[in-house]
Amino acid sequence: MIGIDKIDDRILRALTLDGRITNQALAERVGLSPSATLRRVQAMEAMGLIKGYRAVIDREKSGIGFTAFIAVGLNDHTKAGQEAFEKAVGRAPEVRECHNITGNVEYLLRIEARDLIAYKHFHTEVLGVLPQVARLTTYVVMGSPKDERA
Repeated sequence: MIGIDKIDDRILRALTLDGRITNQALAERVGLSPSATLRRVQAMEAMGLIKGYRAVIDREKSGIGFTAFIAVGLNDHTKAGQEAFEKAVGRAPEVRECHNITGNVEYLLRIEARDLIAYKHFHTEVLGVLPQVARLTTYVVMGSPKDERA
């Protein structure tokens, strides 16, 4: 694990909320000089702690009106079966996140689609035809009162 102190943690939290914050504003927020702040940010980038910066897209304005989580149970628990499943969902633009999890199922997916009809097509024609898939359970997102993803 990479050792970070309280100031690094404050920098990371500020950048998570606003990746486009100026170095001057970031320095003021964390209580350091701009040069010290920049050195810390650059060091965290160099060590791979900060992997990149992303734009936060308004899903509705971009045509995404349907978000769901899908719990996926596999019928093929081999390494090859999991890799084939991961490769297939990696090609699907509707899959915004894929997590290999513990519990009753193997994967949790976050799906974004234009609407329910587009989601149904994805569910039936993309996931539903994968030979590794044994069961799918969909959880429709009705609202996201806290969402810190970038």
